[in-house]
Amino acid sequence: MSDANGPVESGGSAEETPSASAPQGAAAGAGRHVRVVLVDDHRMFRTGVQAEIGQTERTGVEVVGEAADVDQAVTVITATRPEVVLLDVHLPGGGGVEVLRRCAPLMADAEQPVRFLALSVSDAAEDVIGVIRGGARGYVTKTITGTDLVDSIFRVQDGDAVFSPRLAGFVLDAFASTDAPPVDEDLDRLTQREREVLRLIARGYAYKEIAKQLFISVKTVESHVSAVLRKLQLSNRHELTRWATARRLV
Repeated sequence: MSDANGPVESGGSAEETPSASAPQGAAAGAGRHVRVVLVDDHRMFRTGVQAEIGQTERTGVEVVGEAADVDQAVTVITATRPEVVLLDVHLPGGGGVEVLRRCAPLMADAEQPVRFLALSVSDAAEDVIGVIRGGARGYVTKTITGTDLVDSIFRVQDGDAVFSPRLAGFVLDAFASTDAPPVDEDLDRLTQREREVLRLIARGYAYKEIAKQLFISVKTVESHVSAVLRKLQLSNRHELTRWATARRLV
């Protein structure tokens, strides 16, 4: 499976296999059942994931809803109350962290908790740490195999934490370190998409190049830049570049 973000392949390297071991032999979901919502802003990717894991009789995974942005996600998750949500990190409307924030009461439900597994093309440490701090139970990249993804879903349903090995290191470093840097309140004001645009602007990309890389329109890029400048109280892209460089975001 593939989309503009990247592939979900039928095979993968050991590095991309979740740290939790997968059952051998039959399909990971054999004899079990889990209700899942897919949240990703690329329709073709959602279709590919559905085709790969959504054959309920074989995998035990029943896809009960899909969403392409934050508002849709909250609405669908609230209406369907799945056991597990596959959540992309970068979404229109505030990103995966915003979905987690707005679904916090559902995650805290003692009788029927909704659990989240991040499934993203990004393997950036700050993305991993951000969604885990938001309440996600795990984080795997889109290079994961279908079999391992099904296994990860069931492990998250059981309350386990599941990460690709390298990503688990990010989380351990972030939460075990006694000298971890304080939260940057200015940066926290920005949505995930605004942070992406910020980094690309700071790296010298033109608006058209950013639009092409993020699969959005030039007008949308301009809107994000305006929002970033307003939230950070900066005047132009040169000040923005200095701001990002000072925080080692470039």
